[in-house]
Amino acid sequence: MQIFYAPGIKGDDFILDENESKHSVRALRMSKGDPVRLIDGTGNLYEGIITDPDPKGCRIKVQKIIQGFERRDYSLHIAISPLKNPERFDWFVEKSVELGIDEITPLICRNSEKRSIRQERVNNLIISAMKQSLKAKMTRLNTPEDFTHFIARERRGRLMIAHCSYSMERRRIADIYKKGENAVILIGPEGDFSNEEVITAVEKGYVPVHLGMARLRTETAGIAACHSIYFLNQ
Repeated sequence: MQIFYAPGIKGDDFILDENESKHSVRALRMSKGDPVRLIDGTGNLYEGIITDPDPKGCRIKVQKIIQGFERRDYSLHIAISPLKNPERFDWFVEKSVELGIDEITPLICRNSEKRSIRQERVNNLIISAMKQSLKAKMTRLNTPEDFTHFIARERRGRLMIAHCSYSMERRRIADIYKKGENAVILIGPEGDFSNEEVITAVEKGYVPVHLGMARLRTETAGIAACHSIYFLNQ
């Protein structure tokens, strides 16, 4: 059954926006009476049928609502440095959404080579990954934030910083994280966090962690951290 994004849906009648309408009617060749699923980005899943296959505004009759679809008892927030190659950052976003990340903050660190992202493009990737992986709650994408400002904010849950330096003890995520806890994980840029950044984060309550013995690319480390939390909550 095809899935479409329907933000702001209310009642039992909804008209898809023009992009989703064109995709459903022209690309997928859907017609009147075809069953569809809708996700609203706030955690609800809707099932319905097409009543008017208009490519400028496809009308859907809602027949069933599943509230709090696949609701979890924890949240995952990863703050990760933007990458020189934006396609690598896009890959991280897509795969982390599929795994169930709740919030992403592009983190501007001392060694970050890139200090911005294409916000609209990344949000579109998030919506596409939501639909592909049947997620009803939209991942929140924050604007880029300086490392110092980010760690100065009060955060709820288990705080972790993943880095590659052997100058201080690092622990496995599985050794410090408990199932059901909220988690905030910092992932550094291609040149890793500076020693000063790691020390400052530790002073703010972040626990140094590693993601195995291999030295991972930033985007791979982000996915490894995301999967660790996902796996530990199964």
